[in-house]
Amino acid sequence: MSKQLALGFTLPEKATLESYVPATNEQAVADMAACARGHGEPFIYLWGSAQTGKSHLLQAATQIADEAGRSALYIPLDQAKQFSPEIFDDLEQLNLICLDGVEQIAGDPAWEQGLFNLFNRIREQGNSLLVSAQCSPLSLPIKLPDLSSRLSWGLCYQLQPLDDQQKVTALIEDAARRGLEMSEESAGYILRHTPRDMGSLRQLLEELDQASLEAQRRLTIPFIKAFLQRNPT
Repeated sequence: MSKQLALGFTLPEKATLESYVPATNEQAVADMAACARGHGEPFIYLWGSAQTGKSHLLQAATQIADEAGRSALYIPLDQAKQFSPEIFDDLEQLNLICLDGVEQIAGDPAWEQGLFNLFNRIREQGNSLLVSAQCSPLSLPIKLPDLSSRLSWGLCYQLQPLDDQQKVTALIEDAARRGLEMSEESAGYILRHTPRDMGSLRQLLEELDQASLEAQRRLTIPFIKAFLQRNPT
């Protein structure tokens, strides 16, 4: 069963594989899912900008592992820094570890050594590791040469962000999963008048879902426009 131990890291329920739009990232998503299920390459490094859904995929991976009966843990390293590298102790016993934002610990000798040791223990146990970062392994400011080498093992994918049309499609599909009907015109209006990253768009859709339910209104452009005027982003 997936667990976040006693570290206080929680997973958004909506961060599922089904709610991720792969677009040109299909191969990366397929290999990530296989890794989470215990098949294929046991180490995968995903990198890209903040709008490519790296955290979404790593969180989804723990749910995939859970559904496959495998133990898994998601660790956002920007939050993990409040602890010590000892949080890596014994994690190799889990079937899947997902480390989000490895650039957060780059350049810190203690954290780099801790990650290097964890990598080796996971490999010895025959378990899996998914890592994400904002840049490629070669561009990370890692000071420990052996860790830099380890991060270049396995599969490495640069995730590409969605273009505007793909974001429109994603909004329409997300709305449909909520039981809402959204036209392409309405989705396009949202894209033109709000922040365009998928995290913000999905949060807005959640708010629109609640507002449309309360008002018993459809997601038309006039309704969306009035909502945005009352709730500027």
